[in-house]
Amino acid sequence: MIPDSLKQLLSNIDGQQQTTWEGREVALFKMAWGEMAISLQGAQVLHFQPADDSNWLWVTPTPQALPSAIRGGIPLCWPWFADDRYADESPDRNGPFHGLARHAHWHLDAVDDHAEGIEVHLSPVERLHSQLTARVVIQANAQRLNVELISENIGDAPIKTSGALHTYLAVSDTHQCRLEGLTGARYLDKLRDFAEDQQQGTLAIRGAVDRIYHTNEAVLLNDGQRTLRIAKQSSDSTVVWHPGNELPNDTPSDVARHFLCVEAANTRLDPVWLVPGAQHLLGTTLSRG
Repeated sequence: MIPDSLKQLLSNIDGQQQTTWEGREVALFKMAWGEMAISLQGAQVLHFQPADDSNWLWVTPTPQALPSAIRGGIPLCWPWFADDRYADESPDRNGPFHGLARHAHWHLDAVDDHAEGIEVHLSPVERLHSQLTARVVIQANAQRLNVELISENIGDAPIKTSGALHTYLAVSDTHQCRLEGLTGARYLDKLRDFAEDQQQGTLAIRGAVDRIYHTNEAVLLNDGQRTLRIAKQSSDSTVVWHPGNELPNDTPSDVARHFLCVEAANTRLDPVWLVPGAQHLLGTTLSRG
């Protein structure tokens, strides 16, 4: 699902263009391989649609005004996931739920456009952390979308981080969704005070779900009309989330059953320790199942 106003902007371009949508700078791409929109608030992919398919990502039609983040697409949770901040008491641990990156303004560093697809590089305009830097690489073509969040410790001491690529996938009906590839995986159920359990068979979505699966395997999402493969890199946590009937105030009830979040993440199950000079790449790849 793509908001009508963003869809209209894309319909009026050919090639690449930077413009403004909902008060945010956005980079728009309309090529032979398909379409993509990236918000420079948060380096957030808002829209991806191969030329011969429908949109793969969901964005709310009623986004909150700045400085709030946009719900939908692929928000970056960095340098912490949820409220899993650092163990120390440094100023770097202060900030919003899901971290600093999704509220920050990012710079479009480079765009490599070629016949088969495109590669986009972004970095924050301002420093977000005293010891860590972040950059994002987005690759898109007619077959897949790949997003990489790369962290580097430029300080002089080891540091613990977590994060996620909080992907909102567009589906025909959440209650028709089936997730394959999680069978046998242990998970923490956030709706039951992080109770631990094990997945038995295919995961069907029937209402609210908020689970952290301890797995590094790719999963297949089938909504009855399309199958998407969600693979990942350097992640042993897969987060599956939908709010059910307890909707956020920026999510109208008539569109709430058209998304499901399946996220590549590093959480309390697999936090990342970076020694000085080390890098970590958290990646997610969407492709046809």
